Amino acid sequence: MNIIADYHTHTVYSHGKGTVEDNVKEAINKGLKTIGISDHGYKHMGFGIKYKDIKKMRDEIDELNEKYKNVNILMGIEANILDNEGNIDVDDNIRQYLDYIMAGYHFGSTPTKLIKGSINHIINYTGLFKKSAIEYNTRAVINAMNKNDIFIITHPGAKASVDLLEIAKEAKKTNTILEVNSKHGHLTVEELKLLKNSGIKFALGSDAHHPKDVGNFTNGIDRIKQAGIDISRVINIDGR
Repeated sequence: MNIIADYHTHTVYSHGKGTVEDNVKEAINKGLKTIGISDHGYKHMGFGIKYKDIKKMRDEIDELNEKYKNVNILMGIEANILDNEGNIDVDDNIRQYLDYIMAGYHFGSTPTKLIKGSINHIINYTGLFKKSAIEYNTRAVINAMNKNDIFIITHPGAKASVDLLEIAKEAKKTNTILEVNSKHGHLTVEELKLLKNSGIKFALGSDAHHPKDVGNFTNGIDRIKQAGIDISRVINIDGR
């Protein structure tokens, strides 16, 4: 099993422990062909990249691509899904600097509608009113896929319960990938089994917050194997 890319890594630009170059060096050590830098969107209250640093990061990545010819360094972002209308914290100015967009739900994101969004955060955190929470969260992800060109939905089901079958239907229509996140444990084995016949594709994500964890997919690979998912459906595994 040849892992060729890690699209989900964080750096000191958000709340990672290493620099962009640290992650790049580890990707080279692990034999990856592609490394994606995907710090949290700027509307994450605790860990988001500073808006003013987005162009700075683009420039840094361009310089590192000149320095390291044996790996492809991409600039992504882990955007925050901000509401059930599918808004994310990526505007046209940010979009011009990105090679790809990932998006997921996070407790620390700043809601577009403060009261409604804050209530949703509380409900998701406490696990109360699960049925209504699932409906809200599912609409949020589906609308985000419809309104934005999203490459990967990160850790679906973590932090916020969703209807994965409904999300999978939309992911197939929009050609959006669902992540098997090695850090958070979602998609779980049971969730992967549920999606086994959905026809969608998956991506392994390290969600590395320290350079040493770049390309660390052991947990995710184990879950994929246990669920019996064909590795040809995992975009960053070269099965040849």
